[in-house]
Amino acid sequence: MNDPIHSGGSQGSVAVVIPCYRETANILSVLAKIGDTVDMIFVVDDACPDGTGAHVRDNCSDPRVDVTVLERNLGVGGATMAGYRKALESGAEVIVKLDGDGQMDPALIPKLVRPIFAGRADYTKGNRFYNSDTVSAMPGLRLLGNLLLSFASKTSSGYWHIFDPTNGYTAIHRKVLEQLPFSRISKGFFFESDMLFRLNIARAVVVDIPMPAIYNSEESSLRISRILLPFMARHTSNLFRRIVYSYFLRDFTIASVELVIGLILVVFGTLTGAYFWHESNATGVPATTGQVILAALPFLVGSQLLISFLNFDTSNRPDRPLHLDL
Repeated sequence: MNDPIHSGGSQGSVAVVIPCYRETANILSVLAKIGDTVDMIFVVDDACPDGTGAHVRDNCSDPRVDVTVLERNLGVGGATMAGYRKALESGAEVIVKLDGDGQMDPALIPKLVRPIFAGRADYTKGNRFYNSDTVSAMPGLRLLGNLLLSFASKTSSGYWHIFDPTNGYTAIHRKVLEQLPFSRISKGFFFESDMLFRLNIARAVVVDIPMPAIYNSEESSLRISRILLPFMARHTSNLFRRIVYSYFLRDFTIASVELVIGLILVVFGTLTGAYFWHESNATGVPATTGQVILAALPFLVGSQLLISFLNFDTSNRPDRPLHLDL
């Protein structure tokens, strides 16, 4: 395959995985727009009630297309991983995940895979917030929800430099994909965010690719108001696990010490201050200067240590693509 995306890096095949649920209205037009950069296309029918897989088999003659119909609905993450397994079996070097609802332009596939073939990234993903002109097309509630989820994802995944974590337009190198624990990755809408957490644990390099925000007549099944609180809970869990693994199990640095001592001092200062305030309020006797210092000083020192830890964490991102060493 002679394609400019392979210049500057090792050549290899590209596969596209398209998880589908109720996509008969858009899937054929999406498939028709996938260019010759792609060698294989795996359409995964996630037990669609409208028979998306059968619709593709009956109406698409593209020899690159392989259709899998799941016996039961696994969710977008489960369907994507089913497609990932097929793509790995096919020998594809880079695997793109593309939705079938028409909101992701297949013409962007070369941009997604280019940094991986060039040895600059292990995983690339779309970012609809890169250009302010395209963000204006995004509904207000979705925009606000994505801002909150993006910040939560930064803290839980450790990739402070990326944005738009729920964006499902992604590409990954097969060697990195093979390192991920498929059985532990979320199978629902949290899939993309959980992938980022798993990629950070593996120390993979992730790069954002600017893309426009496209909204058509297809109604999205992702409701920000419905998933915001569950997502926050999952992000909190991943944050705790990332911190424990990255700073206490895999490595132990001065940042680890700053985190522990900082937390102890902040908690001590807060509880001490609360106790003195309660005692003063109950007795009517103002707290002494010593009592104020005893509460304030640990809190201030602890806060500075936590800020120092946060500064270390925001800069502690992988800089060498993992797949180059596998």
